[in-house]
Amino acid sequence: MTSIQDCCGRRSWLKAGAGTGAAVLMAGIGLRTEDAEAASLSQAQRDALTPDQIIEMMKRGNQRFRSGKTTQHDYLAQKRSSASGQFPAAVILSCIDSRAPAEIILDMGIGESFNARIAGNIANKDLMGSLEFACAAAGAKVVLVMGHTACGAIKGAIDNVQLGNLTGLLDTIKPAVAATTYAGERTSKNAAFVDAVARTNVQQTIDTLRSGSPTLSDLEKKGQIKIVGAMYDLSNGALTFLS
Repeated sequence: MTSIQDCCGRRSWLKAGAGTGAAVLMAGIGLRTEDAEAASLSQAQRDALTPDQIIEMMKRGNQRFRSGKTTQHDYLAQKRSSASGQFPAAVILSCIDSRAPAEIILDMGIGESFNARIAGNIANKDLMGSLEFACAAAGAKVVLVMGHTACGAIKGAIDNVQLGNLTGLLDTIKPAVAATTYAGERTSKNAAFVDAVARTNVQQTIDTLRSGSPTLSDLEKKGQIKIVGAMYDLSNGALTFLS
């Protein structure tokens, strides 16, 4: 069962809701009854959320992760409740790095988020199509592009690595290397420069989504979704949203 402390940790972001929406959520994310605590999101619960509430949910989930007080997920119950349909609140585009699993970092369960992973969290047509499905067809309200510190793909782009199909992927990141303003040593051995490029790359991926997907851009202009970026720190577990 979710502890009182876990419930209280999520309750504050729900205060932004009111009326029917808040009442629906009381039985949903983080405020579940004993019988429903492990269930995946229902359509009514997801539809009652605003993009800003979902982003706040992510932030609080990361706080729980960092504190070691994550929700006690019953994954089997979530599997059963989502088998007949899924209603994720967000889609996360992140790197394949084994140290940065988005669902764990954000303390999310089965059925709460779509997850797309590719080295360097870049966007190509196939990934944009997947994100369009998540938002336009399946109703996700937040697109989170998540980079991370000490990213090997960023280092590879800085070093001009040539390796099979990876070469073309790294070419997609290289504009972020050139666009990063940095006065110090501009090599992959400089962790600060690598992380600066990673931040630039997150923003360039967001720009690619907006320019390359009229579908996502239109949804964002209408206020139906938000496209946001964040950086995950491998050393301390903190997820910092970028302005």
